[in-house]
Amino acid sequence: MTTDAPEEWKRWHEHRVTTVSAPYGPLALTGTYWLEDYPDGQLPDIPGNWRTDGDAVLLSAAGADGLTVDGRPLDGEVRLTADPGPAGAARVAHGERRLVVLVREGLWGVRDYDPAAEARRAFRGIAATPYDPRWSVPGIFTPYDTGQRSVRVPNADGRERGLGLGGELAFELGGRELTLQVSVEGDGSLWAVFADATSGSTSYRFRFLRPAAPDAEGRTTVDFNRALLPPCAFADHFVCPFPPPGNTLEARIEAGERELR
Repeated sequence: MTTDAPEEWKRWHEHRVTTVSAPYGPLALTGTYWLEDYPDGQLPDIPGNWRTDGDAVLLSAAGADGLTVDGRPLDGEVRLTADPGPAGAARVAHGERRLVVLVREGLWGVRDYDPAAEARRAFRGIAATPYDPRWSVPGIFTPYDTGQRSVRVPNADGRERGLGLGGELAFELGGRELTLQVSVEGDGSLWAVFADATSGSTSYRFRFLRPAAPDAEGRTTVDFNRALLPPCAFADHFVCPFPPPGNTLEARIEAGERELR
């Protein structure tokens, strides 16, 4: 922790508000459609015909449909793989909307991002607890002896999917020894899906935490001041995983992002 920690947190919070309310931020998501649920290839309020084609999606459309791919009108067919970048950079567009191709556990889908979404217009901010140094504590990450493991957990859309976990993060909070089962991201940073005694009452039903990459001894900082609302707090069409076994804390984490205003 530095003496500038409260100001750093304030800048972080302001950046979060700007990010989620951006034209193609999470508030702009108006639908997620799994192609297996639409065998005729017709997605709700989305032009064109969308079908799974092996390891890709085959999109066919007429010029009158108004779809563009890579900025050019589509009149015919195109094979699409999953969009790797932010929603605003999706290859397929319909006017200002961006149609993002995604794949989860072999199932292909399309997400519809619309800057004119009602949720984006109605957004009034994120309720968050001001920075308090008590919620930022040292942590030790220990990778699993068996390497990464996958556990099946419910997701926000009612389906069950695998969640990859890489180890355990141990820390002390308010005199209590606590642990979280965490994923390891590509850059070495950690990601935890957790709930606590405030979840569903004074906080959203679960939240995310993203500690920095541990050092060679496994040391990192567990800073609940930066607990995040998951994407599904901003739009019902995200498929956020629920906390895995062991990640529902008995402690009350009165810190970080709590709910939408």
